[in-house]
Formats: sequence, C-alpha cells, structure tokens
Amino acid sequence: MTSSAKPFVPPTVDVLAEQRLAHAALEAVITVDHEHRIVMINPAGLNMFGLSSEQALGIPLAQLVPERLRASNEHHVRHFCESGQVERSMGKRGRVLGLRANGEEFPMEAAIFKSEVVQPSGTQTYYTALLRDLSEISRMSGVIDQLNQRLRSVFERAPVAIWITEQERVVFANRACAQLVGLEQPEQLVGRSIFELLSPDSHDPVRSKLQTLDQDEGVAVVVGSIQRANGSMREVELVVATLPDHERTFVQMVINDITQRAREKKDLLRSRRTLRELSASMVEAREEERRRIARELHDELGQRLTALKLEMAACQRDHPDLAVGERAQLMLDMLDDTVASARRIAMDLRPLMLDDLGLPEAIDWLLKEFKRRTGIEVVARLGEDLRELSPNLATTLYRIVQEALTNITRHAQATRVVVVLESRHQELLLTIQDNGVGFTKGIRARASGSFGLLGIRERALMLGGRLQVSNAPEGGARLVVHVPLTQPSAQVLADNDRDTAEPLFDDSAHGGHD
Repeated sequence: MTSSAKPFVPPTVDVLAEQRLAHAALEAVITVDHEHRIVMINPAGLNMFGLSSEQALGIPLAQLVPERLRASNEHHVRHFCESGQVERSMGKRGRVLGLRANGEEFPMEAAIFKSEVVQPSGTQTYYTALLRDLSEISRMSGVIDQLNQRLRSVFERAPVAIWITEQERVVFANRACAQLVGLEQPEQLVGRSIFELLSPDSHDPVRSKLQTLDQDEGVAVVVGSIQRANGSMREVELVVATLPDHERTFVQMVINDITQRAREKKDLLRSRRTLRELSASMVEAREEERRRIARELHDELGQRLTALKLEMAACQRDHPDLAVGERAQLMLDMLDDTVASARRIAMDLRPLMLDDLGLPEAIDWLLKEFKRRTGIEVVARLGEDLRELSPNLATTLYRIVQEALTNITRHAQATRVVVVLESRHQELLLTIQDNGVGFTKGIRARASGSFGLLGIRERALMLGGRLQVSNAPEGGARLVVHVPLTQPSAQVLADNDRDTAEPLFDDSAHGGHD
C-alpha cells in the first residue's frame, strides 16, 4: 500500500500530548490532514491494519478501505469536511469495511472528529478517526446465530409438544405442538392466547402456577386439558418454566399428552375399586359364616355336650360300681375337654361377646387370651363409649387387632404390647405398639405368602380409613389405624384407591413383621 503523492510534511506544532493520548488508546486512532493523508496513527491502528509506522504515515486514508468502497468512503469524508460538523459516524450505524496490509477485509466501527491546530503559518484543520475492529464480535455473532439456529432446530424437531409464551401469548410453537392441537403448521399458533387453547377448567390452575413460578424456583407442573382444532379434548401435563430473560417474561411450557395414561389410570382405579368391593363382600360373607358356625357350636353342640355330661353324671350316681365309675369319670373328663375345645373354636371363629357386649369387651378378652398363651405383658386402654359401633366396623377393628397380635407373636420378639382404642374428632384411632425389634430400614419387599400388614391395610381402606406403620421413637413397631365413625362416601373410597399406590411405611420399611 504505497502512494506516488508528494512527500509527507509533518505539522510544525507541538502535538506531543495528543499523540501520547492516542498511543495509549486501546482502539485505533488515525489523524489525517486536509488532503486526507495520514499524519498520525497509534500502535493499535498499526496492529489493526498490519502496517508499520513508515508504511502508514503519509498515505491517503482511502487506502485503508477496500478499493470498491473508496469512492463512497471519500464521499462520506468530504461531506463531513464540508458540513461543518465536529463529529460524525461513517457508514451505516458507523460501521464500514477495513483493508489490512495482507488484503484481508474486516468489519470495523468508525467515527470521525474535526480539530483545528494553530501553527506559525496559520490554523491547520485535521480530522481524527476512531476505529474499532469488529472481526471478533462478528465472528461471535455468527457463532451465536448458528447456536440459535441449532437450538431452534432442536425445539422444532423435539418429539414432545413445546410452546413459548410472552404475556400469555404464544411466540413459538414446534411441530409436535401443532400436531397435538390439530393444526397443520406451528405458525398458526403464534400470537394466540394459550387460554384459547386450554379448556375453561384449566384456566385457573395454569394462571395460578404462572403467578407463583418464582416461589416454585421457576418450574411448576400443572395438569389440565387442551382443546384440539376439531373440538375434541386431550388431557395434558404442562411443565412450566421461565426462560432466563431479564424480566422473566418468557415462559416455556412442555406439554405431555397424558390422555391414554389417564384413561388407563381410571380403568385401573375402577378395577381396583371393583376388586376391593368383591373382597369386602367375601370378607362379609366369611364373617357371617363364622358367626353362624360359632353360634351353632355354642347353642347346638355346646348344649348337647352339656346335656350328655349331665346324663353321664347321673349314670355314675346310679351305678356305684368302681369299674363303671372310673370309666364314667374318664368320659366326663373327655366331655369337659370337648366342651372347652368347642367353646375355644367358637370364640376363635367369632367371639359372641362382640355381638352381645361390644368391641371393647371383645378386644379385652382377646388380649387376656393373648397374654395367657404367650406370656407377653399387655396394656389396654379401650374407650368405654365405643360399644354402639356398627357390626361391620366392630368386626373389622377386632380382626385388625387379632392379625396384629399374630404378627407380634411370630416376629416382634416383644415382651410388652400396648393397645389403645379411642374416639377423636369423628374418627376412631386404633394404636398397637410393641417393644420388639421393629421394622428394618431399607427393606420394602413383602415376603412371599405374607399378607399380614397388607390385609390390615385393606381392611382399613374398605372402611374409608388408612394405616400408618412406623418404628416408635423408644423402639419397637407401631401401627396406627384411622377409621371414620360414619360410613365413607364413594369419593373417599376412590381417594383411598389412589392412596394404595403410596408406600405402606412412613420412614422405615417392613422388616421382621408381616
């Protein structure tokens, strides 16, 4: 880049201070005279254009721009010189193309300033250009644009429906979203309010989640339904998240179609409810059969055995023969054992005092028998006002206590059992706690063929109640059964069906107990 123009004559004034400032600048600073020849260029400028000081000083400023643009650049400079303005940007928004010594073109941002210097020969006018190399910025902008295109492509091709909203209006939607709504192109969704697409009963939940996104750490999940273009409805799960813009006004929603899953869940709950009703009917039939057999054992067989015992005693008196008397006494002893066995079998099948005296007395008798057979100390606190319970409720709670005591006998290794039955806020609370080994943490699987706790929970659920199983703070296992005093509604039973999917144990798993 050389010139055949007349030799460069430097100004005669002392401009050392200005030159020092220019040399210290990080951006290129170039000063030209009234003929637009370079009279000063700082190190940043030399580095930008790849020139030495000898190559740069004295050449026309136009040689620092591509040849095809020199006429336009000269026009801008000349227009500025004639305008009388003190400063002005060059090119569109101050951006022009520069030319390095190796022929490489590069974008730069330029501004030109006018200054006047007093010299002995008179006042001289100079023009200073401030130049900023935009090559790296342009390269980064290109990379960012490329990344944006890739990101947009990822969103557009994602198999799950996604839309992005600003102030409740869609600004972007992908193809899967258009397919979900039943439209041909995603652009048909842009500009529409999401509440035009969501069903009316979904409006309030979605608005509520949008208002509380900050409290949910910017992410929330809401279940609703969306109306397709043909008028049909699809149940959806919306994962709502704010995008990291400055004012958090853009919201991304990932929309999962859960219609099939919801339908299958409803079918499963309906099947589970049917099975539970069948189970309840079978339990009721079994209890009724037990009641009938126990009553017959007590009334029929018990009375006949008692009558036979009286006849044998009379026969023994009427025949005082020693041999006959011994055999008669042996038969009387056998009859006593048979009467006791019949009474025990009848009580195991169905304690008649449960029907005659009430639940507290039946449980009290059961606990005394448990203590007599096992030697385990028993503490009972049974509410005295719980005698007038419905037969179904009384029978179920009695069976729960019976099953829990069986579990304790088999697995707990306990020496003490506490049973508490009380009424609290229209609810019966049955608590059974032992001082045994408790439940082992980390084990959740039920042993094969073991249905103890599962059966207790099913009995509680059939009454609209729930079972809580945990380890007591002081050691041992604790079972707490909550049962409503009134007959549960169908909705409560349906909720209980959903609850069966939750873990049986609070904070520890089932170990030793069934």
